[in-house]
Amino acid sequence: MPAAPAHKLLLVDDHAIVRQGLAALLARETDFTVVAEAGTYEEGFAALAQHNPDCVILDLSLRDRSGLDWIRAARADGITAKILVLSMHDEITFAPKALQAGAQGYVMKDQAEETLVAALRHVLAGQTHVSPAVQPLLVDPPPAEEKATRGIESLTAREAEILYAIGGGLTTREIAEQFNLSGRTVDVHRANIKRKLDCASLAEVLIKAADYKRTRDESLLPPQAHL
Repeated sequence: MPAAPAHKLLLVDDHAIVRQGLAALLARETDFTVVAEAGTYEEGFAALAQHNPDCVILDLSLRDRSGLDWIRAARADGITAKILVLSMHDEITFAPKALQAGAQGYVMKDQAEETLVAALRHVLAGQTHVSPAVQPLLVDPPPAEEKATRGIESLTAREAEILYAIGGGLTTREIAEQFNLSGRTVDVHRANIKRKLDCASLAEVLIKAADYKRTRDESLLPPQAHL
């Protein structure tokens, strides 16, 4: 009996070294084949149209736009390929958003080597894949993101990254260089953050950014570090 054809995969991540690592990891499996890679939002859509993959492995922080926007646009266009998000962003916050947008699974990048292959097989089999920590949130999921127009939860993945960078004291120029963005794009993100966090001034944005960074940093410390 001939073997079933390998599932076609598209990798969309703005870091070439990450795509190379994923391709090497997936090359070990006979039921997957990476048919294309893309580093930007638009390149991802071009590769999607050209290669018609069975599943897209997608980062949330693309260089030019949010991966959440990419998922929504793909679904609005009637794209039926499975989408598995692979991200460095906190799964408790962003996994429900990704699934609401139309993804079928969410894997943290630091767990990719252990869980990515199994997650892919679950998603391609028509199942939803998230970690046990996220599963309770899907029983009674939070309101759709478009309804959450204010607060930290309403920020896109890129806006959250930039808020964290602002909290670290980075200037617009430094943020632009870090994320390969134009200064104008960073200013647009700053304005969106100011609006979503209900800040009356840029000084208030700085205060909330510093608090956000401190909270994020503390969440990464081992328990004894808080004693």
